Amino acid sequence: MNTKPIIDYFSKILPLNTAEKAIVSAKFKERKIKRRQFILQEGDVCKVNTFVIEGCFRMFMVDENGKEHNLQFAIENWWIGDIGSFHSEEPSKFYIEALENATILQIQKEDQIRLFVDYPKFNLIFRVFTENALISCQRRIIQNISSTAEERYLDFEKRYPSLFNRISNVQIASFLGVTPEFLSTIRKRIAQS
Repeated sequence: MNTKPIIDYFSKILPLNTAEKAIVSAKFKERKIKRRQFILQEGDVCKVNTFVIEGCFRMFMVDENGKEHNLQFAIENWWIGDIGSFHSEEPSKFYIEALENATILQIQKEDQIRLFVDYPKFNLIFRVFTENALISCQRRIIQNISSTAEERYLDFEKRYPSLFNRISNVQIASFLGVTPEFLSTIRKRIAQS
C-alpha cells in the first residue's frame, strides 16, 4: 500500500514521527476505484474520509427534477466526502463518483477519532484541512451570490487549471450553476475578447 502521498500531505502541515507514520499506514485502507464507480450514494451513511492518491472524483446531488448539481471535485492530494453525514451518521444527500480510474486511501470514522485521541497532532492537521475546506466553501457561496457566470468561470479556470483537461464542460457547467450551452457562449465570448 502506498501511503507516501498522504504522509507527505500531513507532513506539510506538521512533520510526522515514525510512530505517526506507522499509524497512518495501519489505519488508512487503499482502494482501487473504476471510472464511473460510486464511493458514496444518496441514502448511504458516509462512514469514511477519503484522500485521493490518483484519479478524479465529483460529489453531486440530484434534485427532484432529476438534474445533477456538482458540489465538489477532487484530484490527487485532495479530500472528498460528505462531512455532514460522516459526523452526524445520517444518510447522505450526495453521490461521489469516480470520473477516472482511481486509487484512494480511506479511514473509518472510529479510526479517525482514535487518531485524534492517541496522536493529538492529527487533531490539528485535520482541523487545518477542515478550515481550508470551509474557506473554499465560503468563497464559493460569496461568488455564487455576487459574481456573474463569466466571473465564476474565469475564477474556476484560474483556481483549478489542473481540472480543465480532466472534466467535461457539462461537469464544469453544473458546478458553476449554468447550462452547458451558456458555458459554451461564455467561452466563445472570452476567446473573442
